[in-house]
Amino acid sequence: MSLLDEALRVRENAYAPYSKFKVGAALRTPSGEVFVGCNAENVAYPEGTCAEAGAIAAMCAAGEREIVEIWVLADSPHPTTPCGGCRQKIAEFARKDAQIVMRTLEGVELRMTMAELLPGAFDKSHMDKA
Repeated sequence: MSLLDEALRVRENAYAPYSKFKVGAALRTPSGEVFVGCNAENVAYPEGTCAEAGAIAAMCAAGEREIVEIWVLADSPHPTTPCGGCRQKIAEFARKDAQIVMRTLEGVELRMTMAELLPGAFDKSHMDKA
């Protein structure tokens, strides 16, 4: 299955009773493994956890540490970019040239590299004097 197919599939499992805004994410590592995540809301934190964070957590739980490509899929009028926190999480595991694909259910796509999505990302080099 493609990352698009996986993101579509897992999006249906999203728990979004408050916003009704379901998001699915699928990522691939250099080994070819695919990990997925969907958003999950709760009454105390209605914006919930992000799909990208779920996919990254699954990747880490499996012992993988690098993202080659990630897809984010939502039913919105234009492609939904990852939130700031997820951009930083993706940057932790993705090279600057990793592909980030954001897509609507209607097929509108926005493709960016990690460097384009989060220019000037905080990384280990910022702590060289620490």
